Order: sequence, then C-alpha cells, then structure tokens
Amino acid sequence: MARTRYASDPGLIARMGATMFLMGLLFAGFGAGLVWLIVEYAARKNGHGGEIGTGAFVAFAAVIGVGSALASYYWSDKIALRTSGARLVNREDSPEAKRLHEIVDRLCALADMPKPRVAIAPTSMPNAFATGRSSKVAVVCATRGILAKLDDSELEGVLAHEMSHVAHKDVAVMTVASLLGIVAALMVRFAFYGELFGGGRGGGGRGNQNQSGLLLLPIMAMSMVVYAISFLLIRMLSRYRELSADRSGALLTGRPHALASALVKVTGDMGKIPTRDLRAAEPLNAFFFAPALATRNGQNMASLFSTHPTLQHRLAELDKIAKQLGQ
Repeated sequence: MARTRYASDPGLIARMGATMFLMGLLFAGFGAGLVWLIVEYAARKNGHGGEIGTGAFVAFAAVIGVGSALASYYWSDKIALRTSGARLVNREDSPEAKRLHEIVDRLCALADMPKPRVAIAPTSMPNAFATGRSSKVAVVCATRGILAKLDDSELEGVLAHEMSHVAHKDVAVMTVASLLGIVAALMVRFAFYGELFGGGRGGGGRGNQNQSGLLLLPIMAMSMVVYAISFLLIRMLSRYRELSADRSGALLTGRPHALASALVKVTGDMGKIPTRDLRAAEPLNAFFFAPALATRNGQNMASLFSTHPTLQHRLAELDKIAKQLGQ
C-alpha cells in the first residue's frame, strides 16, 4: 500500500496474503503436474518426440500469458481509457471538468497523495473507475452520466473509493493474481485446438501424432481445473477489494451515507441502461465503481462469480462504518 492517509485494512492485507499464498500453491502444483505428465509420457513412449512439441506448446502458452499480464500491468491506464472512449481533461476544459478536478484536489489533500490524471468518459451510464500501476501513472475517470446523476458529496465518495484502489496498488495485486488464470486459460485453448487438429506434431507420423494427442487431454483437463480454482480465488479477492475501497473512501471523507446514496443511485440506474450498452462496457467491469450489469433475481449463485459484492452487502458495511463514526 502507498503511504497515504487512507486507512489501512488488516482484513484486506490478510485476504490478499491468503489468496496469493493459495495461488502460489496452485501455480507450483500446476507446474509440477505439467512436468510430471511430460516426463511420464516420454518414459512410456520411449522418447518418440511428441513430448518435445507438447513442451514447446506449454512454454508458448506461458510466454503469451506472462506477456499479456505485463501488458495489463504497464498499460492498464491506456487500455481502460481507450476501451471506455474517455479522454484526459484539464480544469479549464469545461464546467464538469472543473468540478471533477476540484473534488480530486480535495481528496488528494485529505489523503496526502499525488494527484492522478483526470478523465471523462462520454457515456451516459453512471459510473467511474481508476487504474494505473502506481500513483505516478494513475488516472481517475468519471462518466458524463455519473457527473449528471450525483451531487458533490456523493461524487466525492465515489472518487474517494476509486482513488483508494490506487493507494492500495490494486492493479499490481490483481495483475499478479490473474497471471495463473491467464496461462491456464490459454493452455486449455491451445490443448483443445491441438487435440482438434491431430495432437502433437512431433516426428513419427500419424501414429505418433495420436499418441501425442493423449498427452494433451490430461493437460487440458488439469488446466481447466486450475483455471476454475484461480477464477474463484480472483473473484473473491476482487469482491473484498471493493469492500475495502468502500471502507477506505468512507473513512477518508467521513461521509459513508453519501457513498451509500451514490451506490443506490448508480446501481438502480443500471437496470435502465440498454443491454447493448451494458455488454459494451463489460470489459471494464473489474474497474468500475458498480458493475455494468442489469439487476437480476437469484443473485446467490451469480454473486459467487461477480467482481463486486452485492449492493446489500456494500450498504450493510457502510452502515457499520457510519455507526463507527457515530453517525
């Protein structure tokens, strides 16, 4: 966590540590399993060569996965701005830009942190996000919809929430946590297509290709299990990350009820957004203040796979903070 006045969150630190430890164990087990499969295959097939091609495919998937994670880490701000169609704004650009800069300036003074770049996205969907691997390259973005929807105290609560993600270095944490899932997902896809098109391509003709294909099946199955477990761990970490940002933002501003009011307004408006627009915004769901999803019944199962806690859970936690502050 960066040195700011944002309240530290022992629960976040413990959850992050536990999740990263589990991810490390999963990664070690995944790597050991892959090595064992390739070595065992080579021993049984007397080194026919198919294991060489499979080993190369495993290495290729790992290289692409690491490359994707590094790109996400170093260019998350540029990717998010381009995906949302947002543009960086100066204070003098418009009245809404001036309003946004003034609130960000006030929060930076409260938190004693460097000022991030400020952007506005043209969509009417009320939302906001912050991204960037450090405070030096961070950007906080509000949509035109949220600027029109919220009053100053509510908008301040939302931006305090988003800037806490920067203070907690959440982009770096989530990038590292996501690495194993990216690699596992790639290996599932590569193994599937490798099996679909005849297995490995080592020497020895069609018979050897079929034998190599036998190695791809357990690799694909193991990768699917690893991906599923890592997916659930990442979603769990992401949900707690949002609760921590709510807590830190509310304590910084001293107005948990304003943040709760903003949550109700933003989440309520999601049901009014056309489905096409919600789908277009889905790539940014992990960054958004509130997920770009229509409210549905039967949220128990859906919440397990969500990047955000339920509205009821977030409001209950904010109510606890209000009582803690004597409000």
